[in-house]
Amino acid sequence: MAPEIWFPHLGIQIRKLNPIAFHVFSIPVYWYGLIIGLGVLAGLFVATQEAKRTGQKPEDYLDFLMYALVASIIGARLYYVAFSWDQYKNDLLKIFATREGGLAIYGAVIAAVIVGVFYTRAKKLDFWVLADTAAPGLILGQAIGRWGNFMNQEAFGGYTDSLFAMRLMKSNVFDVPQEVLNHIQIFDNIEYIQVHPTFLYESIWNTGVFLFLIWYRRRKKFTGEVFMMYLLGYALGRVWIEGLRTDQLLIAHTAIPISQVVAGLSIIFAIIFIIYQRKKAKKYL
Repeated sequence: MAPEIWFPHLGIQIRKLNPIAFHVFSIPVYWYGLIIGLGVLAGLFVATQEAKRTGQKPEDYLDFLMYALVASIIGARLYYVAFSWDQYKNDLLKIFATREGGLAIYGAVIAAVIVGVFYTRAKKLDFWVLADTAAPGLILGQAIGRWGNFMNQEAFGGYTDSLFAMRLMKSNVFDVPQEVLNHIQIFDNIEYIQVHPTFLYESIWNTGVFLFLIWYRRRKKFTGEVFMMYLLGYALGRVWIEGLRTDQLLIAHTAIPISQVVAGLSIIFAIIFIIYQRKKAKKYL
C-alpha cells in the first residue's frame, strides 16, 4: 500500500490519514475541529495557571474565552471571506458553510483583541494584564491548531526538495499551482506533489515563541510587553512562512498576501510600542 503522506528525506511514511475522527449519529466529527478544541483547552489551562500565579481570578479567563471563542470564529471567517470574495459574491449562502473550510487566524486574533477590550471595560479589569496573561496560551493554541491543517492535508507550501519535504497524493489536494505540478513525483504509479510542510514550520515556530514567552513573562519591563512580544514573535514567523504557502489570501487586484502585510505591520507596531513604553518606564524610575 502506497503511503498517503510521505517525508522522503526523513524516512517517515503515513499509510492512511482520515480527516474524520468518528461519527455521532452519522454526523462526521473531524480531526481538525478536535485539534482546534485541544488547542483552545491547552491555551485556557496556561492562562488560568498564569492568572493564579499573578493573583488574578482564573474564572475571568474562562468567562472571556466564552465570548472570545464565538467572536474568533466569526472574525476568522469574515477575514477569509473578505479576501476571497470572488468565491462567495455569487452565492452568499456559502459564507455560512464553514464546514467546507475557510478560516484565517489573523481574523480570529483581531476579533479576540476587540472582545478583550470590551470585556475588560465591562469587568473593570486591565486590558494589558489580560493580554499578557492570555498571550502564552494563545500562541500554544496556535501551535497545536496547525496540526489540524496536517490532518486536512492543506496549508502547504510550494515545491521543495529540502530535508523536510513532504509528499501528498495529488488526488487528495486541491488548487495546486503549476509550479508544484511541474515537479510531480511518481511512486507505485501514484502521483505525488512534493511541498514545504508550512503547517509544521509554523507549529515549531509558535512552540518556540510560547517557550520564550513563558521565560520572558517574569522579566517584562511593563504591563503589556508579553503580549507585544507575542505579536512580534508570531509575526516574524508568519511573514516568511506565509511567503512559502500556495493558498495565500491576496489583497484585491494584487499579488500581495494580506497576511504578510498584517504581519509586517504587526512587527513595526510592536517594536515601536515596546521602545516607547520602555523609554516611558525608564523615565519614571
